[in-house]
Amino acid sequence: MLVKTYGSAVFGVDALTITIEVSIGGGNKYHIVGLPDNAIKESLRRIESAIQSAGLKMPRQKIVINLAPADIRKEGSAYDLPIAIAILAASGQIESLETAEYFIMGELSLDGGLQPIKGALPIAIQAKAAKFKGFILPKDNSREAAIVSGLMVYGMSNLAEVVAFFNGGEKPEQVLVNSNEVFLQQPGTYEYDFADVKGQENIKRALEIAAAGGHNLILIGPPGAGKTMLAKRLPTILPPLSLQEALETTKIHSVAGKLNALDALMTERPYRCPHHTISDMALVGGGAHPQPGEISLAHNGVLFLDELPEFKRSVLEVMRQPLEDRNIVISRARLSVAYPASFMLIASMNPCPCGFYNHPEKECICGPGMVQKYLSKVSGPLLDRIDLHVEVTPVHFNELSSPVIAEKSITIRQRVIAARTIQAIRFQDRTELHCNAQMSPNMVRKICSINKQGQELIKKAMERLGLSARAYDRILKVARTIADLAESTDIEPEHLAEAIHYRSLDRDNWAS
Repeated sequence: MLVKTYGSAVFGVDALTITIEVSIGGGNKYHIVGLPDNAIKESLRRIESAIQSAGLKMPRQKIVINLAPADIRKEGSAYDLPIAIAILAASGQIESLETAEYFIMGELSLDGGLQPIKGALPIAIQAKAAKFKGFILPKDNSREAAIVSGLMVYGMSNLAEVVAFFNGGEKPEQVLVNSNEVFLQQPGTYEYDFADVKGQENIKRALEIAAAGGHNLILIGPPGAGKTMLAKRLPTILPPLSLQEALETTKIHSVAGKLNALDALMTERPYRCPHHTISDMALVGGGAHPQPGEISLAHNGVLFLDELPEFKRSVLEVMRQPLEDRNIVISRARLSVAYPASFMLIASMNPCPCGFYNHPEKECICGPGMVQKYLSKVSGPLLDRIDLHVEVTPVHFNELSSPVIAEKSITIRQRVIAARTIQAIRFQDRTELHCNAQMSPNMVRKICSINKQGQELIKKAMERLGLSARAYDRILKVARTIADLAESTDIEPEHLAEAIHYRSLDRDNWAS
């Protein structure tokens, strides 16, 4: 007897339908075809034990299992459950024809329990697009799948529950999640706050501009000046995710298996802080079985690279294309997958190996040429893609001991949200754009026009600092953000001057 059940395979952040065909006939061997990986080839041992633990019988006949389309490689253990249900249906232990109306996914334990899977959200989206009645999956993944409206989602704990579901037993309650309610329940409190930071008002201003326009930023200063402390507080002033951004971010973390059972939708912007020993593949994604890297996990959020020159050169160079295109394509001989990577890059570094170059009080002990050699670990093209270069100086004792309470994050965040609202209106016809940093060069010419006085100002800056054409575009984008914060329709010379000031640490000028 031939029976079909349906599951899904995830490629990138999207899914496609996989048909699981099971035929039972004469003989006594088990065969799995359709380009399965080792985890799927081993599944029959788990399935046999799970079926017996559920009080059912594993057929002692020839079983042929085909995963179609047969030319696409299938990976992972999530096909255990649809294969088990198809075997039970083909052997007459499940009589219902409804097995073909549901997506079924889940990894089986030897005792029949269901283990969580990766990519439940994109699979649920595909199930709805393919007009399936519902989606049966492990209970731990049910909330993220239930975000998809118009699809019946059932979270199951073990194989026996799934068999009872199809044999007309008591059906579990359908998992329902109101995406709008979950989205509106965004927590408003953070562990960190800018009110904790004494002094450093110019750095706070730079971070406010970066948050308002989604710009990349690098902090250069001596040890203990507060670079990491300031970077950790950046998420507290970022605007809340839109519903579309929340769904995009949740899909990526679902594919990577980073969501826990209580998460239905990610409502906070991600903040990723990988160690400098990270490999290039871990940063951008890939591997034998491609997975999202740190830059994709930071999509719609912040990627913080502390001690930037300590990262391997090859790791930093692979970020150049994603910083421009805001996506990463992983190409292999058999397949090519794309992951979104629209993130804010925040980096920090010491100015030299000893850390005290340009320090107002301590003397740098680095030898001749050491400063330039240390900075050269970060390539010019990568530095050129960073919009704001900010020099961090140590906080004076008088500021540290001052009883004056600094401005709170929530106050700064309100100004950032106001600026982002202006940008949302500006880009209302371009749903893929969310902030000024995402503008194309063509849009920069239209939106960031400047008067004659501004043209003269930026011309002198480019001649003195030796800035590139890319730096010219980025100065205009930052100036547009500064104007938005000031609620100004036009980019005034003072906005442009402040934006140029944030390029003053450009390497050719700064370390000479």
